Amino acid sequence: MRFEHLEDWLDWQSTLHPKQIELGLERVSAVWRRLHADPLACQVITVAGTNGKGSCVAFLEAMLRSASYRVGCYTSPHLVRYNERILIDGEPVPDRQLCEAFERVDQARGDSLLTYFEFGTLAALDLFASAGLDVVVLEVGLGGRLDAVNIIDPDVALITTVDIDHTDWLGQTREQIGREKAGIMRPGRPVVFAGNDIPDSIRESAKKVGAHLLLAGQDYQWRRQDQGWDWLHATHPRHSLPLPNMRGEFQLQNAAAALMALELLRNELPLDQRAVRFGLQEAQLSGRFQVVGRDPQVILDVAHNAQAAQALSDNLGDMFCHGRTIAVFSMLADKEIEQVVKIMSSRIDEWYLFPIDAVRAASLSQLEQALQAQAIEAGQRRCFDDVTAAFSAATSAAGEGDRIVVFGSFYAVGDVVKLV
Repeated sequence: MRFEHLEDWLDWQSTLHPKQIELGLERVSAVWRRLHADPLACQVITVAGTNGKGSCVAFLEAMLRSASYRVGCYTSPHLVRYNERILIDGEPVPDRQLCEAFERVDQARGDSLLTYFEFGTLAALDLFASAGLDVVVLEVGLGGRLDAVNIIDPDVALITTVDIDHTDWLGQTREQIGREKAGIMRPGRPVVFAGNDIPDSIRESAKKVGAHLLLAGQDYQWRRQDQGWDWLHATHPRHSLPLPNMRGEFQLQNAAAALMALELLRNELPLDQRAVRFGLQEAQLSGRFQVVGRDPQVILDVAHNAQAAQALSDNLGDMFCHGRTIAVFSMLADKEIEQVVKIMSSRIDEWYLFPIDAVRAASLSQLEQALQAQAIEAGQRRCFDDVTAAFSAATSAAGEGDRIVVFGSFYAVGDVVKLV
């Protein structure tokens, strides 16, 4: 074996390919065919979208596992440990099994230079192929059409939302980005679109490919009740469902889309009402409006684009706070920093800024410039060398009734998770 320890494998993978991101399926497909010539022997649900992917995966997994199905889940990025990316029957894959899967990928790749994400995707699929699963849920890492996950043909595709993000790779407009995400569609297979505003490019792609497109508000709906909600469908509605355990009104949109995807597999993976109800209440996802601790209350949210920032802002507005809201904030340089700051500026009283420990991190000066552009005064912002110093200072400064919101990046939230 090339390496005995997981961290050594991951460090090596990050340097194997000259580019951090290299979209395309030719290399990864060839390696996968050498690893496993046959398709996965289970149902496959692939989830793409700008925001809401992780929540939809969590709902799908929780409801399926509540019905006693064996489920494999592949998501990215992770918050604390790499193993979070690959779950089998609800449990992260142990280091040793991951190392053995990496070794098999290494042997199969020959002289192909795989990216960090491609290596991990192949390892996850290799582990799923031998795990005796009923269903695999795959989250697209970036886009859809050229993402490594797309080497697998899904039985059902789910596209959550389309908004402006990753413009260097996916395009500058929602139509361009929608076309990339539509790449997970397959001829004759159903695809669910969960968002409220569908780009024309997704409709056009479905028609061109021959995929059966199902739309929120048209092919299925949801209706909020005083103590719960109803999922409405022409043939198999579900009534009096409990509200999801995950916070935020937008989680009903994600839960409803997950239910539509599962409805499309009702013949292969039937779910009774008990499994649906239990799964909705059990589904959870770290770093999505996650409330930890009290005095001060700390809210963790990986919001890193305009759409996600608006959802975070709405959630903060719905939660009573009689004190100040202190932001522990940082972002990657290639994100829409000014737009996120603009959306959040009315909710934040003080900003504690720090640079993320990552290659694409925004500098302190870039973060400050984004705040200055929104007329956030110098007295409202403080700068720190790292996340530990920023979070420690915010915790010390927070008084009775104040709250701390950590947001802007998976990196930022992941680092604070280690501190709380």
